[in-house]
Amino acid sequence: MASRRIQPPERKSLTDDSLAALLSAIRACTLCRDAPRGKPLPVEPRPVLQLDPRARILVSGQAPGTRVHASGRPFTDPSGTRLRDWMGIGEGIFYDPTQIAVVPMGFCFPGLDKKGGDLPPRRECAITWHDRLFAVWPEPTLTIAVGLHAARYHVALRGRPDLLGSALSPLVENWRMIWHATGVIPMPHPSWRNNAWIRRHPWFSEELLPVLRQRVATILAQEPVRGAQT
Repeated sequence: MASRRIQPPERKSLTDDSLAALLSAIRACTLCRDAPRGKPLPVEPRPVLQLDPRARILVSGQAPGTRVHASGRPFTDPSGTRLRDWMGIGEGIFYDPTQIAVVPMGFCFPGLDKKGGDLPPRRECAITWHDRLFAVWPEPTLTIAVGLHAARYHVALRGRPDLLGSALSPLVENWRMIWHATGVIPMPHPSWRNNAWIRRHPWFSEELLPVLRQRVATILAQEPVRGAQT
């Protein structure tokens, strides 16, 4: 069956739907607790994201884990340390919102499953906020999509659902075509749970990561956009 083309939302000027107002509304959101689609959020809502219109690199992951929920900052855990190593940058650059945007597919910690792993991102976030947010925020030069949920959303957002599948491994294996077609690099999550996957796929460290680091360094070295305000 042919893939149904998903039309990306029409991009607007920042005056049509204020980015600052959207960010304030997202950070105050309690939908998963007060009007959930399914079971209510098992913890108190604490949306976590980092965004400034000057950022040209977007990191889109799954959802905050327990440590990020406690800190209120994205990737303040061992996965974040590994992700920054994959990108070739330190905390100073990563936590500069004018350089790096971090917008997960779920803004709040979704809770744990029976095996102690994080549950999938809540559906409420993408349905309520993501299309509106990416309609007004200037498209980044590079999107690092961490995990299947992020990869599927951002590749489809750029009008190429034909490149998608139902599993993450084929997407990451096809990273060059996806990157050149959409500006999105699909990645596995930097969790220790994926150590075995990384060992089974040596090309990830030998081929993908050097390209990722070089691309990140090139973008960060470019002259920053002047006059952008949130």
